[in-house]
Amino acid sequence: MRCAVVGDPVGHSLSPVLHRAAYAALGLDWTYEAVRVASGTLPEVLAGLDDSWRGLSLTMPLKREVMALAVGARGEVTERARLVGAANTLLVDEPRLRADNTDLPGAVAAVRERWDGEVTRAVVLGGGATAASTGLAACELGAREVVVLARTPERAAETVDAIRRHPGGVHVRVLPLTTPAEEVGPAELVVSTVPASAQTPDLVLRWAATPVVFEVVYDPWPTPLAAAAAAADGTVLVAGLDLLVHQAALQVEFMTGRPGPVDVMRAAGAAALAARAPA
Repeated sequence: MRCAVVGDPVGHSLSPVLHRAAYAALGLDWTYEAVRVASGTLPEVLAGLDDSWRGLSLTMPLKREVMALAVGARGEVTERARLVGAANTLLVDEPRLRADNTDLPGAVAAVRERWDGEVTRAVVLGGGATAASTGLAACELGAREVVVLARTPERAAETVDAIRRHPGGVHVRVLPLTTPAEEVGPAELVVSTVPASAQTPDLVLRWAATPVVFEVVYDPWPTPLAAAAAAADGTVLVAGLDLLVHQAALQVEFMTGRPGPVDVMRAAGAAALAARAPA
């Protein structure tokens, strides 16, 4: 059986490392590749899949694009993916396609693995599809107020709408990324989905001392925010690799029918990141 991660860019993805490690541990003779698929070209890629394909992992910019494709007579979208408004997993079960989202439960598992405290307020840095899934994860963890800080607030409308759909009745605000921390207010959890290049010294200073810092970016590692959080007294750091492993383990289970071996996948991912690190 064949699987792949698709997106643009995709060459940096650790998904092939994680999934291949899982297949080896499970004794499966499956393949998993990284395939560059540009925005707007996903329909023709899906049309070319034959019965040797079992599943796709979706990264940007395809997480939202796939939603319109996996509906109708040939496909279905899970309630979880509908809630997020994006899918990172596409199961190929000819002749049907099934879109799901493992980022949401993966984010919940990543935080709870590191921290078991209360979450009442959360701050999400960034306004894309990953911000939507992690913002909803904050709601699942107990947050009843989520503040989205976006570089371009008007472009975060889909993310804000997704978080507001949470059945818990969460209050959501969207503000510019540069908003001072005192205007945002205190939070137990800050989730960063912005690239390392956007993590200015001022942003790092504002958020690194939050009780829980969840940095979803895993390459390059550590990001400026992650490095500062790791050095801050009393701050718990949840790493991008934690999220990647937990969401990938769920993908493995959905695609193969067998639980993804989290420890094996994490070890493989950590080794690959260490190999990428500058000497």
